[in-house]
Amino acid sequence: MPGCPRIAYEYAGAGETIVFLHGIGGNRSNWAEQLQHFSRQYKAVAWDARGYGNSDDYNGPCDFNALSQDLVRLLDHLEVDKAHCVGLSMGGRILMDFCANYPERVQSLVLAGSFPSFGRSLGLEQRQEFIRLRREPLQAGKKISDMATELIASLAGPYATNAMLLKMRQSIEALHPDSYLKTLESTLSFDRTAALALIRVPTLLLYGEFDTLVTPSAGKQVQALMPNAQYHVIRSVGHLMNIEAPVEFNRVVGDFVLLHARACAS
Repeated sequence: MPGCPRIAYEYAGAGETIVFLHGIGGNRSNWAEQLQHFSRQYKAVAWDARGYGNSDDYNGPCDFNALSQDLVRLLDHLEVDKAHCVGLSMGGRILMDFCANYPERVQSLVLAGSFPSFGRSLGLEQRQEFIRLRREPLQAGKKISDMATELIASLAGPYATNAMLLKMRQSIEALHPDSYLKTLESTLSFDRTAALALIRVPTLLLYGEFDTLVTPSAGKQVQALMPNAQYHVIRSVGHLMNIEAPVEFNRVVGDFVLLHARACAS
């Protein structure tokens, strides 16, 4: 997609648009099974956020408002006025900002493993460990690949297969270190708690049973701020539920999106 920075994306299928936003350690390849599944009924789109995958890096700090504006650019480029939006972790945080600022562009909203503020999701010791795992090794001169095993252990559920773990490793090793650090710094100060009550679009909150980063109980706190949102726990998975349980993830998201498709609403 043209503009600055240039944003890489892919899509498949036709119909109403459903767009997938990856997490802080991901890229658009994380959504391969979702694009394959949802393209049978929808125009399924996945992007690389700025500074990720094949998208351009950028100058200055990470700004979630700028990420929201990138999503506006993408929808405009695709000539899509309104989309079903699905975000995992960081992708969900982008959508919290996006939905608060551009509610008219959102048909329905799925927030998977997402939180409105760092403090609401993790306690002090957990926050310190989150930072240690991700920031300190890079600042000490290590490569992303040196961090992969420990990062995966913090994300994967107990039943993740070797094939799933390999997908996670490939995703982490493809990170742009500078952009990753900038996104991490921005995440530490991110807080959209007040904005959640303003979200009026149909919303589904998804959490992984064994997610230690954003626990189901943390998800209940999010639901308390969004009383009209649906809440669902995907069993036997960790943080990356779309990779660990793609069939169940696709079923739950698909049922929700179908319920709020324009054809059903009209």
